[in-house]
This record gives sequence, C-alpha cells and structure tokens, in this order.
Amino acid sequence: MARAAGVSKATASKAINQRSDVSAETRQRVLACAEEVGYALPSSGAADIRPQIWVAMTSFVNPYMGLVLDGLLAEGQKLGATVVVDQHVPAVEQDTLPASPEWIKQSLDRGASAFVLITTPITAALLEATRGAKAPLIVVDPLVIPDGSLGEDTLSVGATNWRGGYQATEHLIELGHRRIAFVGAPAQSEPGAERLAGYRSALDAHGLSYDPMLVRPGEFGVADGRAIRDLLDENPDLTAVFAANDMVACGVLDAARLAGRSVPDDLSVVGFDDTIASAVSAPPLTTVRQPLAEMGALAIRTCVNALSGTKPAGPHVQLATSLIVRESTAPALR
Repeated sequence: MARAAGVSKATASKAINQRSDVSAETRQRVLACAEEVGYALPSSGAADIRPQIWVAMTSFVNPYMGLVLDGLLAEGQKLGATVVVDQHVPAVEQDTLPASPEWIKQSLDRGASAFVLITTPITAALLEATRGAKAPLIVVDPLVIPDGSLGEDTLSVGATNWRGGYQATEHLIELGHRRIAFVGAPAQSEPGAERLAGYRSALDAHGLSYDPMLVRPGEFGVADGRAIRDLLDENPDLTAVFAANDMVACGVLDAARLAGRSVPDDLSVVGFDDTIASAVSAPPLTTVRQPLAEMGALAIRTCVNALSGTKPAGPHVQLATSLIVRESTAPALR
C-alpha cells in the first residue's frame, strides 16, 4: 500500500491512523490506495476512506443558510463525501471556536480532509493553518478576506453581488423612483459592500445623486429593516428601499406599516437572496436571486476535486444573480 501511494511505510501508517502531521492530500492518496489493494483498515479508530469535509457557518436561523446547506449536503452525498457541520457563534466562549485556527487543527486530528466556511470571518492565521496542513479551504460569502491571501488551495464562492445591487436599483429607477435607500449591510461585509457599490453605480448611471443619509448599515437582520421607521418619517420623498437581504426587507415591510406607508403604493421594497421569506411575506417580495444551493454544491465539489489533484481555475468564483419581480414594487406615484 505504501509503495502504491509513493510514500514510506511510516507515512502510510500515520495516514490510516489520522495523524495530524500528514497532509490531507497525502492521507487521501494513501486511503485510496488502501481501498484499491484491499487493505483492511483497523476496526478501532479506523479512518473513513471517504473525504471528510468540515463546514463552519454562522447561523441556522437565516433562510439563506438553509439553502446553502441544502445544496452542500446534497452534493456531498452525491460525491460520497462525509460532511460535518459546526456553528460559529462568537458570543459563546469556547477554546476551539469553529472557523478558528485551533478548530482547524482539532478537525484535522479528527480526520478532516478539507474545509468550507460560510459567512464566517477569515483571518490570515486561519488561512495559514489550512495551508500548512495542505487542506483545501473554500469560503462562501466571506465577511472579509485578507488582501492577497487566497492561493491555489483556497477559493471564494459567491454571487455577482455588484450586479445584483445594480439590478435591484435599476429596477426601482425604471419604475420612476428617485429617492432610494439602501439598508442592512454590515460595514465589514464584502458581499454587502459589493451590493452597495452596485446601488451607487446604478444611481450614477441614471444621473441620480448619491445621498449617504439614505444608507443605513446593519447586520443582515430583520431588526435592521424595522429600524428605518425614522428614515421613512423624516423623508416623505423616499419612495423605495433596496434591502441588503430578504430578512432586512421583511423588517422594512414592518417599518412601512408602522409609518403608515402602503407597500407597494407608497413604498417599493426590493430584497436580496430569494429565500422562502421573500415568497411568503406580505406582499411577496421583489428580490435578487442568488443561486444559494448551487453555491453550496460548488463548494463541496471544489473540495473533492482539489483532494483528487484538480485545482480551481482561479481564486474567486461568482455565480450569476437574477431579478425576481413580485408584488412589493410598483411605479412611483410621486
């Protein structure tokens, strides 16, 4: 088995016993050769020949996450990978917070082959931990990526957020809206910043001035949308809101009701994601669809390909967004 894998007997032994001082790529090669030559793995502490892909994500509550996980788990099952999901909760004190360098090291000791991080903070130390172990790392909609940090074993997967921001804003402009707010994106979020940039570009392309007073940051949550009640009260000429995601948009619908604004007659609202929340809200939301399940599937597929020696074409992959028009937008009446 060691000869077939092109490694020493000692390295082969370390690989089948899940030692952390063997790279993920070498471990997978040894285990594949073990299967080919009919080597029986020990029943006690035996390694799973299938690749183990460990996933860290921020929240199960947001419908966004459910769609990403749906695609991710389905693709893992299709490709015969074991997928382990853990939750990154910064408010909880623990020694090995998921998506931390310590978590990476512990996961490798427990048989991890590759990692997928969803909307979690990315640090240089975390990237170094995976790079040192030669374990592929795929980041989905990362909050922040350190400049120049992505290499051949690290890939970011997302949607065309700038284009989506442009699509949403242009839709409102074409309906005759001239005072349009942008609400709910975290200041440190790269996807949020790209959506804001798309919003600004659409305003500029149509000869409309950018007003920073109509931009309200947030945390991609319902509360961020509800918090714009004062913005609506103080700006009677504000006739449209582009929300950074569907959850924020649902909060905007609440704020509009409290402010006595009818949607879409008095206020048009556009969300982002096209989650279940957009279809069941009242009224159903016009939104920008990003292919969330496809993003999850691509993350797993890229991990499996990398473990077999196939490198991604580049460090960033963006899947196309599309505008879904429903009942929350209408021509401006003033």
